[in-house]
Amino acid sequence: MSDLFHYFDNNPGRLIHKWVHYFGIYERHFSAFRNRPIRLLEFGVFNGGSLQMWKHYFGPQAEIIGVDIDPRCAELIEQGIEIVIGDQEDRATHARLRDRYGEFDIVIDDGGHRMRQQLVTLQEMYPAVKPGGIYLAEDLHTSYFPEWGGGLRQAGTFIETAKLLIDQMHAWHGRVPEHQPDLVTSTAFGLHFYESILVIEKNIIRPPAQAASGEPVFPVGVLEYLLLAAHAQRKGDATRARAHCLSALAIEPQSNEARAMLAQLPA
Repeated sequence: MSDLFHYFDNNPGRLIHKWVHYFGIYERHFSAFRNRPIRLLEFGVFNGGSLQMWKHYFGPQAEIIGVDIDPRCAELIEQGIEIVIGDQEDRATHARLRDRYGEFDIVIDDGGHRMRQQLVTLQEMYPAVKPGGIYLAEDLHTSYFPEWGGGLRQAGTFIETAKLLIDQMHAWHGRVPEHQPDLVTSTAFGLHFYESILVIEKNIIRPPAQAASGEPVFPVGVLEYLLLAAHAQRKGDATRARAHCLSALAIEPQSNEARAMLAQLPA
């Protein structure tokens, strides 16, 4: 039994309403943040029980902030837990949160679960997640409920938008003008889809780079020889680097990259 589910199962505080399988997902992505000075933001206060659970789980160094449109939630403030009254569909609410708190280690969207609420929150708050942080949106099954603004493969739902994030993660390799790197490309280290949950692991992502090592067994192309030459050069083996450059030139005599690399090597 996970620590979070143990707390939930023996809940000493306010009401918590969660799908049972969420607890394993939380543990998988949140455990590294325990007992650290983190800032967690959760949309959807409800009765305040989950905020108490996060406070217990992450420890006394954690700053826990809940956001809800219901003004009654302001009564749930306690030591270690702050409450902000605001509408997650209103971009001014998000601007106010960023101005007041800056960046967040963890953002959880457990708010209204309607399409515009989820999409505006992702657009406004994902940029405010720190590198190394987590953005978690839950109850995504509402993307399939017409009464919540959803529908199977209906454009504009959160799920359909989330599918586009996969394309943007791979935009380094785009071959058409509309497929260019953006914030998602340069910061989304991992997109984890679970039943009703999307977890985005955020970090600083460099453009992907190829490398090669070892010796070819069968004939290879110019690219492989250039990669092998670069590897040998990095390891300080100029003789092997030169040999690989010459092998590349034997295949493509006009290779500017091979010639440039040869020029950098000692005679």
